[in-house]
Amino acid sequence: MAASIAVAWKAPSVSTEPPQIPSPSIAERTIDTTTDVSHTIEEVTASLKTAVDRLREAIANAEQPGQPIARLRTVTRQAPLQSLFVAFLLGIVLARR
Repeated sequence: MAASIAVAWKAPSVSTEPPQIPSPSIAERTIDTTTDVSHTIEEVTASLKTAVDRLREAIANAEQPGQPIARLRTVTRQAPLQSLFVAFLLGIVLARR
């Protein structure tokens, strides 16, 4: 009698689900948020610096003799009370709009 030995070979099970990736800890999320905020602050700071530089340049150009700000400064020095009155009236007109 020949003994028949049956060997059961079972293939390893393969999961069709994606591997479980552990979610980041609160410390990692905080560090990521802080990094994002710091980059945003750097971008805003650079934009503000550019805007301030442009404004400085515009003011410097407007302060040259014969330009509007230089004329306004001269008129204000020559007649300070009249200039104050005109500024007050202009403020009233703009406030009523």
